[in-house]
Amino acid sequence: MYGLIGRMLAVEGRREELLAVLLEGNAAMPGCRSYVIACDPGSGDGIWISEVWDSREQHQASLHLPHVQATIAKAKPMIAGFAERFETEPKGGIGV
Repeated sequence: MYGLIGRMLAVEGRREELLAVLLEGNAAMPGCRSYVIACDPGSGDGIWISEVWDSREQHQASLHLPHVQATIAKAKPMIAGFAERFETEPKGGIGV
């Protein structure tokens, strides 16, 4: 399995709007076992995204899906940048 945990930074004052776009853009993605979007309680503009995939290749392929491309395009003006990014090798757990 392949895991990815990253912190996205919203343009100041636009986190709720960005969250709405990210959450409405959620749809099934082949190989995705878990995709969680969460507010960073320590930052007014931070969003954590935690993902678990069957493979790194399926994660990469998901970036080319039409609904993912549409969400990226809609969200882009609200994204100030990215902070921490961690790749993991999940071994199991609840929801995986």
